Amino acid sequence: MDPASLDEPLATPGTPGDNGNGLRTQPPFVWRSLPKFQDKVWKHVLLLVLTIATTTLAGVGHYLSFQSDFVGRTLTMSPATVLRGLWYSGTILAILGCHELGHYFACRYYDVDASLPFFIPVPFLLTGTMGAFIRIREPIRTKPMLFDIGIAGPIAGFAGAVPALLVGLSMSRVGPLPPDDTGYFTLGEPLLFRLISMLLWGAQPDGYTLNLHPMAFAAWFGLLATALNLFPIGQLDGGHISYAVLGRRSTYVTLATIGIAIALTYFSTSWLVWTVLMVAMLVAFGPHHPRTFDEDVPLDRPRLILAIVALLMFVLCFTPAPIEPMEIIRR
Repeated sequence: MDPASLDEPLATPGTPGDNGNGLRTQPPFVWRSLPKFQDKVWKHVLLLVLTIATTTLAGVGHYLSFQSDFVGRTLTMSPATVLRGLWYSGTILAILGCHELGHYFACRYYDVDASLPFFIPVPFLLTGTMGAFIRIREPIRTKPMLFDIGIAGPIAGFAGAVPALLVGLSMSRVGPLPPDDTGYFTLGEPLLFRLISMLLWGAQPDGYTLNLHPMAFAAWFGLLATALNLFPIGQLDGGHISYAVLGRRSTYVTLATIGIAIALTYFSTSWLVWTVLMVAMLVAFGPHHPRTFDEDVPLDRPRLILAIVALLMFVLCFTPAPIEPMEIIRR
């Protein structure tokens, strides 16, 4: 709808706005077809290239750590070593790309205007990136459409993370714990990660741990990103799914989830940044999810089943303590 049509002056007698009785009437609403999916592709390509660089740099560090086997061997840098960084970089970008393209193609299917994925390069984190996102640039018309767009990303990302986890864990190896664990971190194991690790490697004996291949670390981060996005809060994927299923009652789920996230920061400080971001999102956008145009179109049974699948994915990908310094764990 063109907002300017609401500000036009009333028609005068004898004009198209005259109803024939000399009374002036409000002009009809004017609908215009605006161009959609118009992006400055160079911005997306530039961010992708920068993220490839930062994640490859992080991947080199993960590869060197993997090759050192916790014994502090000095490894030299070479072009071949830089290429080994692609084990991590290619895997994590594929998982994040699958996630965002799941949203994007769902938007294309429903003709909902959306941007191409924006990747976020961060050169100073273990991950080399803060993830990716797309911008949805118009309201979503119905709850089934909102549900499909919201769940498409986690399903696509999860489908990419599972085979990467299988391959990455198969290339990992069991090794002794370092005698000096200063500077090392231990990763919280999501349920799916633990199940596959047990199937491939069994339980590690005392004094030993699983030395993760960079691809396995990328898959671990992909699982964590899936769990974070499935938190039923606001504009996150889980928030879209929750609103599509529960309607306005999803606000209570949002507030309860914020409380749980705050409690998690006492269990593990690694939740602090994510909790602050969620609280900031709540303050900026409010606790209520935006309404769809038609609130009366319900979800059918297959979508309700998929909502249960989304909950199962969250359970499989979630860990209460994502990352902790190893010296704390040993105390």
